[in-house]
Amino acid sequence: MSSRALPPRATSSGITASAEPSHRNACPSMPDPSEPTMPREVWSGRRATRVLRARRLALTVPSLASAGGIAWLAALAYPAGVSPLAWAVLGLFSVIMAWQAYTACQYAYGLVAALLGDRAKSVLERRSEPEAAKGGPIGAGRTAAVMAIHAEDAVAVFARLRVMARSLAEAGTEDIDIFVLSDTRDGAIAAVEEHEYARIQAWASGDPALPRIRYRRRTENVGRKAGNIGEFCRTYGGEYAFMIVLDADSLMTGATMGRLVRLMQESPRTGLIQTVSYAAGRDTLFARIQQFAVRLYAPLALRCLETWQGPEGSYWGHNAILRIESFAAHAQLPRLPGREPLGGEILCHDIVEGALMVRAGWEVRLLPELGGTWEEMPTNLVDLLGRERRWCQGNLQHLRVLPWTGLHAASRWHLLVGILSYGMLPLWIAFIGAAAWQAARTGDLGLLAYGLTGHGAAAHALAALSVTVLALPKLLSLGYVLAAPERRASFGGTRSLLTSAALEQAAWVVLWPVLTLFTAGAVVATFFGRVVRWETQDRDDRQVSWGEAFRLQADAVVVGTLIAFALALVGNAWLALWLAPLALALLTSPAQSVWTSRADLGRLARARGLFLNADDTAQALELAELAQIRGLPAPQAMTHGTVHAPTRPAPREPAIWLAADEA
Repeated sequence: MSSRALPPRATSSGITASAEPSHRNACPSMPDPSEPTMPREVWSGRRATRVLRARRLALTVPSLASAGGIAWLAALAYPAGVSPLAWAVLGLFSVIMAWQAYTACQYAYGLVAALLGDRAKSVLERRSEPEAAKGGPIGAGRTAAVMAIHAEDAVAVFARLRVMARSLAEAGTEDIDIFVLSDTRDGAIAAVEEHEYARIQAWASGDPALPRIRYRRRTENVGRKAGNIGEFCRTYGGEYAFMIVLDADSLMTGATMGRLVRLMQESPRTGLIQTVSYAAGRDTLFARIQQFAVRLYAPLALRCLETWQGPEGSYWGHNAILRIESFAAHAQLPRLPGREPLGGEILCHDIVEGALMVRAGWEVRLLPELGGTWEEMPTNLVDLLGRERRWCQGNLQHLRVLPWTGLHAASRWHLLVGILSYGMLPLWIAFIGAAAWQAARTGDLGLLAYGLTGHGAAAHALAALSVTVLALPKLLSLGYVLAAPERRASFGGTRSLLTSAALEQAAWVVLWPVLTLFTAGAVVATFFGRVVRWETQDRDDRQVSWGEAFRLQADAVVVGTLIAFALALVGNAWLALWLAPLALALLTSPAQSVWTSRADLGRLARARGLFLNADDTAQALELAELAQIRGLPAPQAMTHGTVHAPTRPAPREPAIWLAADEA
């Protein structure tokens, strides 16, 4: 049991909660989400429907045309004849390049939509822009900002809450309360949570402008995070109209929260608004490369996603605002039929919850450029691989969600894309293996080299089209940033941007084989019944030891050794040269994990002006304050040849003390 400022009371579900007013039955009862709940509302009439259909066709037609063109050219340049191996290579090549063509078309589509500006944006997004979103919430119901945690670093969690509480006070937002919803079962960790809660309560008591901060811990964490959020809706839903869902590593400014609340109040047909939270705040070389890459390459893909999906968006589980009544009524989840790992509790629940809200007639919207919202990411390759294994199993479970009655086509596509993003990786490995075997037998690299070594017009056209779809996403993203001075400046200038992009691509060449091999193994293991334990992530900068790296990546080293041995045995110089980067990447994967997990190398890269993004060159006050509270090293950024540190806020209270200081 947990100690609180107010005495506990028991709920009907055996959950302890603070003895504050609640209306347990205020939210509607939970229907079976495997059946439709109400007719779809016609959001904006026939014209909006035609526009949305045209937007989706504008992505679908080029994707299918590109995929068909690649398959046709491959069949012309390298006819399979009667060879089963050649047919396998051709089929695998056509499938994986169709996926790459779809990805490339997304970026081209996103670039066109970005160039169209407001003409491609939704009404909601135009209203969300700062010049159109003046003023705070308009007073139609209170909002709860809820942070669901499970065995997290309580000191770091409450440091983020302190920053968000202060930011809310400065934004003048008075109708948002903060909740910490703990699912922690470890008594020692729970005791730290309670201690940190008492400290933040004492800190907040001296300033009436700060929001109310509330804490409750469940004794039984049924349903994991989804169950935690669902229990909150049942217990406290009657007190609040909206809920801003935060993860343990989330950070959101008070101004952004206020804008989200106002948008929900002004949009009665909107059930959920998803923001984009960029990774920030970590210093290992691995994290800095990933933070840079996501900032550089995500915007065009997100612009494409927002433009074609319209009001039938997806939910990513955090850094979003939702309408509690509609969420509680329509987004509760059943257990999937069958045994784990494909059955049982839905692990990646958020996208399913979003699909159920769309099915019930509510708009689910994406705001790709709202800003003021961040998260953290795995800081080393080992932790990223662990997260990918969990996400892989969660996405593959959606195979049993796809047939549900009444889901919209856009929602099914969201689910299918998540499945295919993992399902393509075993196909990549199968293609490389089969094509390498074919090349060893024929002496021609063929489709393994995308037609680059072929002869004739069909092979040359295939090579040109294949290289284009493979390179287009990064080239378009880079060109989009280079085209605007303010975007270039956010990455530290042209020289810093180009150098960092080149180094990121080099890093991706060696990381991709390791990620692909590991995740493909997770796909196969899931279908063979291996159940993944859903554990708390390590969110701090963490250096991987050599022993840990070799223990967890021994399979990659073994596969790399086998590839090198096979290449030497075959004796084909061109094949060996083509596959050498792949073998080298696998052989050196433990070294990659160790060296890229070093925070000193990440800080050195930042000081040299490498892998910078907007959170380095124009750091938000909330990020700076969080770093200050947690005692993290001050960022150094190099722009135009001068090293400087971003302005940091002065301490906002006489003393900031952490639990670690009291030990």
